[in-house]
Amino acid sequence: MNTTFKILILTAMTGLLGSCSDFLETEPVDKLVPAAFFEKEQDLELYTNSFYQRMLPGGLEVVQADEMGEYTSKNQSPAYIAGSYTSVNEPAWNWTDLRNINFFLENFDNAAIPQEVRDHYEGIARFFRAYFYFDKVKRYGDVPWYSKTMTPGDPDLYKPRDPREMVMDSVLADLNFVAEHIYDEKDNSSSLVTRQVALAFKSRVCLFEGTFRKYHTQLNLASSAGKFLEEAADAAKKVMESGQYTLYNTGNPAADYRSLFTSENPVNEEVLWAVVYNNALKRWHNITWKFNSATYGARWGLNKQFINTYLMTDGSRFTDRPGYDTIQFVREMKGRDHRLGQTVRSLGYTRSNGTPAPPNFGYTYTGYHIMKHSLDDPKLDGISESYNSIPLIRYAEVLLNYAEAMAELGKFGLPEWNMTIAPLRERAGVNPAAPQAADPYMQEVYFPEIADRFLLEIRRERGIELCYEGLRYDDLLRWKKGELLEMQWRGIYVPSLNYPMDLDGNGTPDVSVVKTVPDNKIPGVSYFVIDENASRLSEGDHGHIIWRDDEERVFDEKKYFHPISNSDIVLNRELEQNPGWE
Repeated sequence: MNTTFKILILTAMTGLLGSCSDFLETEPVDKLVPAAFFEKEQDLELYTNSFYQRMLPGGLEVVQADEMGEYTSKNQSPAYIAGSYTSVNEPAWNWTDLRNINFFLENFDNAAIPQEVRDHYEGIARFFRAYFYFDKVKRYGDVPWYSKTMTPGDPDLYKPRDPREMVMDSVLADLNFVAEHIYDEKDNSSSLVTRQVALAFKSRVCLFEGTFRKYHTQLNLASSAGKFLEEAADAAKKVMESGQYTLYNTGNPAADYRSLFTSENPVNEEVLWAVVYNNALKRWHNITWKFNSATYGARWGLNKQFINTYLMTDGSRFTDRPGYDTIQFVREMKGRDHRLGQTVRSLGYTRSNGTPAPPNFGYTYTGYHIMKHSLDDPKLDGISESYNSIPLIRYAEVLLNYAEAMAELGKFGLPEWNMTIAPLRERAGVNPAAPQAADPYMQEVYFPEIADRFLLEIRRERGIELCYEGLRYDDLLRWKKGELLEMQWRGIYVPSLNYPMDLDGNGTPDVSVVKTVPDNKIPGVSYFVIDENASRLSEGDHGHIIWRDDEERVFDEKKYFHPISNSDIVLNRELEQNPGWE
């Protein structure tokens, strides 16, 4: 089946099971009758195709998830971090997708088709059940496990939450079945779940669960953390050994990385799974508009503390350079890991029409203007017609999952470095030599509890390589590093108020930080006004831009799990609220 046809099929399937909008609904007999529908392979394919359309996030949803990360600033913090969030604010949980999956699993086996084919489609359904429950466990911890369709009057309908360990063991069982039974043929459109996609996702799930259990000792699950870490390493290694994927590397470190995020067709050498868009079919998203608008987006930008973690191309640490924290932007960007200049607007960046495009303070508050997923055509800054496909799982993440799982197991050394972190740095034009000692900056600013030199570098690499791919908040949760979300939002260094700065290195000024816009403006210069409330300079008349110090950002122990919605507790008195949210 070609890519275009699959996209059309998935789009058409949007409303197939749309009437199942309530968990209490009876069987969707108005849509299909099991005995008559599940007769041939095409029926199984048609039904399971609906899971993609209903359950996968949109491209913007993937990217925008990272606004919950500590390395980004925006117009204001999410209410969950800086607000009075309660169980009243929490939306009710929804079980419709699970019911559709379980309905399929209870009825598909009527088909008189080969067992191998039935096993494949059972595997697809069980993959999406694991996908569904992983999302629920990340958010709530303990949740009710349902492996059957529920009907009114079923005694399990209002049961208590099941323990996390039981739910995650069930998720693991589903993923193990998937990895053994679904087809192993590579999908060059990167739009379908295959065996390698399932294994890569399993490595993500098991790494999350293993590290969560290890660092959240209050759960009393640390003794089983190793089991999940072993499963994560094993799943990732199988993808690595399959030979179906590799890092995309044409030998152009200044462009290869960003190509993964601006291509219309997923770069299938590396991208296992993606949200696919297509200009000809007018299947578009609005990411470019969101990142290049003063009003439509949240004016996202990266923070100085995170920018400091990017290495020099010779492999040395930027933070070992004298005066690294007060270097002006042009010098700060020179000689760095090439991924930096492909993640934020940097030296020499131009739009598709050749117009120089330095960081725009109308679109970002810190000066580190994110461009990783934005297309270069300026006309897309104001319309929802971006057509670049957005990766969901990349081979780079598989390498990072394997590296981290092995490091957490105490099994990481130079051989593992050379097969995981080294090739990522080589692609970025960075000397891949292994570290000789733990990085004091990474320890001081991010991970004072980590002494392992390799683990610190793996965490550095994970942040840089996967920046704004929707995984950072999950990483903070599993590492039990929610306090990093209280970090100050620091921007570029400004040598003086009213000083026109060149930010793209072309010799002409681009921006000036002021308290009042002057009457006589310099042509080509934009003015960023600080108000000494939401914005200020760290040293008064010079220093780093500080954004939103007027907020009180708090991430206390209870926030590692969301509250159960008030409405759900009213409906089901057997549910107990998560600690701290009572």
